[in-house]
Amino acid sequence: MRFSSIIPALALAACGAEAPVSQAPNDVRAEVDAPIEDVLPVMGPERVILGFGDSLMAGYELEENQGYPEKLEAVMRARGINARVIDAGVSGDTTQAGAQRLAYVLDNLGEVPDLAILELGGNDLLRQLSPEQTRANLEAMLQTFAERDIPVVLMGMRAPPNLGPEYQAAFDGLYPALAEQYGATLVPFFMEPLAANPDLLLPDRIHPTAEGVDAMVAATVDTVIGALPEEGE
Repeated sequence: MRFSSIIPALALAACGAEAPVSQAPNDVRAEVDAPIEDVLPVMGPERVILGFGDSLMAGYELEENQGYPEKLEAVMRARGINARVIDAGVSGDTTQAGAQRLAYVLDNLGEVPDLAILELGGNDLLRQLSPEQTRANLEAMLQTFAERDIPVVLMGMRAPPNLGPEYQAAFDGLYPALAEQYGATLVPFFMEPLAANPDLLLPDRIHPTAEGVDAMVAATVDTVIGALPEEGE
């Protein structure tokens, strides 16, 4: 995701959010780095999660083990969940690009994931694509997941105020509306920990540092775990 002019406005938008920002990055690192005796044994069948998105999923400018999918997997395994999180993030992807490649990705996984995390829309803001276009592309992907019986966690984005109140209302509203329509689990604003704390951003002021990824995992791991279907479903 590359929208340097947008992240300050996103920060302003996030500051008014009702949910407090968790200080859980340290908790996440503690779960990953805990002594062996403090980590729950990994149990049960493997739970495969597809992380499908843009540079926020791909771990832009981070080490291979520092991206969101890798950190999420580590925390889930520290909690005893036999998770494998597949990183299918492509930096720069819009929702249109994601919709074009989703079927190919699913067809070539070799297995049906237990859960998908759908994280796209920031690059639509950069290019000022219409909310109607973004909604149509997200809906196409949600429909594809539904046809394959793959439950989804939808990572919401928020438009900056400088794009105008009508655009902002239309864009911000499409994520909860689509989540309700397709029975997806919604994270209202995936970037909230970053927008509320600029120290968690890389020098480009757009992408998370490794600590920023910790914050994003801390804010969402319980939601992801809660969205996993019961074993055998």
